[in-house]
Amino acid sequence: MWRAGDLPQLVKQGVRRVISRQLADGELLNELHHVAEDNLNRHLSVATEWHPHDYVPWDLGRNFAAMGGQDWSPEQSQLSEIAKAAMITNLLTEDNLPSYHREAAQYFSLDSAWGTWVGRWTAEEARHSIVLRDYLVVTRGVDPVALERARMAHMTTGFGATAEEEAQHKTDFLLSIAYVSFQELATRVSHRNTGKVCTDPVADRMLARIAADENLHMIFYRNVCGAALDLVPDQAIDAVAAVVENFRMPGRGMPDFRRNGVLMAKHGIYDPRQHLEEVVTPTLRKWQIFERTDFSAAGEKRREQLAVYLTKLQAEVVKFEEQRDRLLAREAKKRELQAT
Repeated sequence: MWRAGDLPQLVKQGVRRVISRQLADGELLNELHHVAEDNLNRHLSVATEWHPHDYVPWDLGRNFAAMGGQDWSPEQSQLSEIAKAAMITNLLTEDNLPSYHREAAQYFSLDSAWGTWVGRWTAEEARHSIVLRDYLVVTRGVDPVALERARMAHMTTGFGATAEEEAQHKTDFLLSIAYVSFQELATRVSHRNTGKVCTDPVADRMLARIAADENLHMIFYRNVCGAALDLVPDQAIDAVAAVVENFRMPGRGMPDFRRNGVLMAKHGIYDPRQHLEEVVTPTLRKWQIFERTDFSAAGEKRREQLAVYLTKLQAEVVKFEEQRDRLLAREAKKRELQAT
């Protein structure tokens, strides 16, 4: 883990006077267009075609009451409460795609390679909600009525910058590209670990397929953000640090998000250590944030602030795990007493 005091040692070999460069969003889009085009072509060359219907056990399906069958009841679900919470959270997150498309279109534009990417990314993301919902409805994994009501509520609220973020002008291209670089990786981790807790090979295969998509999306965004760091180092490090210091998953605002998020963290689907060690740290390392020598004094100061935050985050990870271990131990003891 990086410590604030380590930074001068890390960069002293290449310290030089750097003049900070600042570009507006339109200029950044133009300057980075070739990077977007190259990475779009790369993505199209490696992306695997797949079809949601191939990942759903249709033979388990049957009619609900409106079609002469039986409506959902809790005993029909083969998922644990933890798996249900994670699956619902993941699906409702994917459901909000129209909001994400709007944000992407606004900050990445719908012109040239940028527009082609936004369209392709949106089409690929749409498969995720399709296959997750089909699986949950066919297998009766969760209450479909409650799920639909939650979808209506979450999509009505939508996704976008908070009033606080807008007041701080934290809604530009660089913040958007930095955010999705981390968020796509975080979503990959969440999907992959959700598949493991479902204890169903069908669900595990399906979520592994979704996670593979998220990984390719992350690579596109991470490469573009890396190019932005080369182009406007100070401007980009400010965006990256702001995202890391204020990161929130896109599911914020959905019904029961806090409750489900706590369950997911408590049982290792997406917890603070995973966030730090599987999302934040490898991404910063890929960009060589703490080895770069192209920041001005202002950029180096911002990097120092980021290092301080990471040290604080590491301490919070340890504190969370200590609290979680105590809680899980109490729950295990309680179950043991109830069983005697």
